[in-house]
Amino acid sequence: MKNAVTTPFWRDKRIVPILLQVLFAALVLAGGYYFVTNAITGLQQIGINLGFNFLKNTSGFTISESMIDFQPTDTYGRAIVVGILNTLRIAFFGIILTSIIGLFVGIAKLSNNWLVSKLATVYIEIFRNTPLLVQIFIWFFAVLLPLPRIEEALKLGPVFFSNRGIAVPWFETHSNTMIWGVTILIGLIIAFILFKVLMKKQLESGKRKYPFISAIVSFIVIMLATFIFTKSGPVSIHTPAVAGRGFTGGYTLSPGYSAILISLVIYTSTFIAEVIRAGIQGVPKGQIEAAKALGLKNSTTLRLVIFPQAIRIIIPPLTSQYLNLVKNSSLAVAVGFQDIVSVGGTVMNQTGRAVEVIAIMIAVYLTFSLITSILMNIFNKKVQLVER
Repeated sequence: MKNAVTTPFWRDKRIVPILLQVLFAALVLAGGYYFVTNAITGLQQIGINLGFNFLKNTSGFTISESMIDFQPTDTYGRAIVVGILNTLRIAFFGIILTSIIGLFVGIAKLSNNWLVSKLATVYIEIFRNTPLLVQIFIWFFAVLLPLPRIEEALKLGPVFFSNRGIAVPWFETHSNTMIWGVTILIGLIIAFILFKVLMKKQLESGKRKYPFISAIVSFIVIMLATFIFTKSGPVSIHTPAVAGRGFTGGYTLSPGYSAILISLVIYTSTFIAEVIRAGIQGVPKGQIEAAKALGLKNSTTLRLVIFPQAIRIIIPPLTSQYLNLVKNSSLAVAVGFQDIVSVGGTVMNQTGRAVEVIAIMIAVYLTFSLITSILMNIFNKKVQLVER
C-alpha cells in the first residue's frame, strides 16, 4: 500500500493564512520598533528624553473657556484636561443636535409635500457640498463677529446675540436636586416596568392596554407628587441679562464655540439625512403596502412599521458620521476655540514635547472613537433581528 502524499506546510491552505498574518504582524512590530528607537535616539541627541513629567510643570497661559476652573498657575496636565473636556463638549452636543436635525431633514426629503421635499433637498445639497472649514469661517467671521456690541445686543425672547457670544438661559442645582434625581430614576424604572407588563398583556389578550400612555401618565404622576412634596423643580432656571460689558446669569456661548458647533451640526446633519433617507427607502415596499392595507396612517406606519426596520440599515453608516463629527471637531482651532488640538499645540510650542503631545491627541481621539463605536454597536445588537 502506497504512502499518502504529504503536502508541504508552506502550501497547506490551513497554515498559509496563519503564516502570512504572523509575517505581517512581525513586519508591523519591526517597523514600529525602528521608528520608536529612531525617534528616541534623535531626541537624545538634542538633549530631550521621552517622558510625561513635563505635565506637572506650570503652564503659564490662559484658557478663555473651560468646564473646570483653570488658572495660568495650573499645570500642563490640567490644561490638557480642559482641552479634552472642551472637545467632549463639542462632540456631545454636536451628536445630539445633528441626530435630531438629520432625522427631520431625512424624513422631509421623502415627504409628499413638494415644497418640504425641495427645501430639504436644497439644504442637503448646499451644506453637504460646501467644505466644512469654509462653513466655519462663514459662521464665525460673517455671522457671529459682525453682531452688535454687547450694549446693543439683539434679544430674541430670553436669548441675547452679540459679538461677545450668545447668552442663553441655564440651570443651577439646589438643595432638592438630588431628591429629584433619585425620583426621576425611580419614575423611569416604574414607567418602563409598567410598559413591559401592559405590552405583554396586550400581546397575549389582543386587547389594547395603552402601555405607552400608561407609562407616561405614571411618570407624570410621580413627578407631580415630587413637585408637591419639594415645592420646587429639579433645577432653577436663570435667564441672562446685560450688565455693562458682559452678561450676568444664564450661559454664554462664545463666538468660536458657536461657530464650530453650528457648522458641525449643519454639515454632518446633511450626511445623516441621506443615511436616514436611504434607510427608509431600503425597507421593502411590501411592508408599507401591508400597513396601508390595514388602514394605518402615514405617521403610524412610519413610527411602527418603517422606522423599526430602517434603523437596522441606518446604524452602521450613522456610526461613521458620529466618528467624523468627533474628528472634525479638531477644526475648532481655526476660530480660536481651545480644544485638545489648540491646547496641545500651545503646550507643544512651550515645552518642545511634540512626540508626547501628539501621542496624547491620538489617544484622546482614539478613545472618543472607540467609546462611540462600542455604544453604537451595543445599540445595533439590541435592534438586530434574532433568527430562530
